[in-house]
Amino acid sequence: MRSKLFVPGVRPELFAKALAGDADALSFDLEDSVPEARKGEARESVSALLQSAPLLATAKIVVVRVNALDTPHLAADLAAVARTGVDLINLPKVESAQDVLAAVALLEKAEATNGVAQPVGLLANIETPRGLRLAAEIASAHPRVAGLQLGLADLFQPLGIDRRDPANVHATLYAMRMAAAEAAVFAWDAAFADIGDADGFRAEAGMARRLGYVGKSCIHPSQVALANQAFQPDAEEIAAARRIVAAAREAGAAGRGAFLVDGRMVDLPFLKRAEAILASADANTSAS
Repeated sequence: MRSKLFVPGVRPELFAKALAGDADALSFDLEDSVPEARKGEARESVSALLQSAPLLATAKIVVVRVNALDTPHLAADLAAVARTGVDLINLPKVESAQDVLAAVALLEKAEATNGVAQPVGLLANIETPRGLRLAAEIASAHPRVAGLQLGLADLFQPLGIDRRDPANVHATLYAMRMAAAEAAVFAWDAAFADIGDADGFRAEAGMARRLGYVGKSCIHPSQVALANQAFQPDAEEIAAARRIVAAAREAGAAGRGAFLVDGRMVDLPFLKRAEAILASADANTSAS
């Protein structure tokens, strides 16, 4: 899930191109990219796509960002897009466990109506001060919550927080990552609005990866390759991980819990990280 590309629900001419592109995940958007007067149109376009053969055949992770609980659109959105083939519903501006439970109730009703057998997961957006403070509670609210996604624009802009200050970004990324870790769900990084600033995107994506995020949102196809590169383990990391896993097998056979690899003492936390790196590399190879 290195890259997740937002696709406006009112731009059906972009759907086929997105499905054929290199993003690991696609997020068909009914929220911010859709004007109020066109919400119904976007809902119908995305619903039709979700029931189409190309979508049902894709190996990509399929996400739909619906409108928030405090809008008049959420129930209709879920009724239209809670479909077989959708992996995650992205719920914006979640601020409490109660928000999650309310959304799950609506989602369950929509799934029952549409005959969905495999429950759809929730990706909860953390993009308000209260949401960030209660992020661990939100992530733990229901088994359907698969991950948290950061929304830095909505969080920072109203408060006058400088997005270009790496300290501000790091502090917020860290806080949400710890909340996700407490609930044992994944953390997905925010979008980066300056499409022309590839270096800025790389820097922010690199920071997120070093904090244990699984991938970054993209608002333009040109950002997809940058995200894929940033979250792809390099050859040196993969080789080091393989050495740790191999050494762990030998240590286990000898009854040792800690051992040396490349001059460094290694125990269970390092082994888990090495196994995660290899799993990520294998998954990314399969997706390519």
